[in-house]
Amino acid sequence: MPVETETEAAPVWIFAYGSLIWRPGFDYAERVRAEIVGFRRGFCMTSIHYRGTPEAPGLVLALDADPAGRCSGVAYRLAPDGAGAGLAYVRGRELVSRAYDEARLPLRLEDGREVEGYVYVVNRDHAQYRGGLTPEEQAEVIARAVGPMGTNAEYLASTVASLAGLGLEDPELVALAAMVRARRGEP
Repeated sequence: MPVETETEAAPVWIFAYGSLIWRPGFDYAERVRAEIVGFRRGFCMTSIHYRGTPEAPGLVLALDADPAGRCSGVAYRLAPDGAGAGLAYVRGRELVSRAYDEARLPLRLEDGREVEGYVYVVNRDHAQYRGGLTPEEQAEVIARAVGPMGTNAEYLASTVASLAGLGLEDPELVALAAMVRARRGEP
């Protein structure tokens, strides 16, 4: 894929709805709360590289198409002089197993601006897609999974805390985090 850079006519935006919120890993010029329509955030993709292993997969968040869906998160505008490197970093991180598809989709920023941003959406045809798991099934996997980047439970807790810090509580994730803590014997 060619690496695009920012121009005055086309700034490079990246939408974050999970770990990119609390660990972006790239430099940015602007960070603003944002929303995408037509998708929902959910634990619908196995993690075999970061929060699990091929032998004992974890679960990570992905955007799953849903005509009635809405997902709040963060949009990052990359600095013009670092847009190519930032986008290359995100592609390397998010497209590691090709379970996500990269798309350029409309985002609504909290200040009313509408921009087009890079968004990483789950590929339902990929072997790592796990849509349709019940919250209890998700909690069971998340409570036990560990990968090179740490526990799956830490990933969930960091996402919930980051969303709450932005004033973007996700009731489904909050409930899931409580189930995971209970399974792990944590308060």
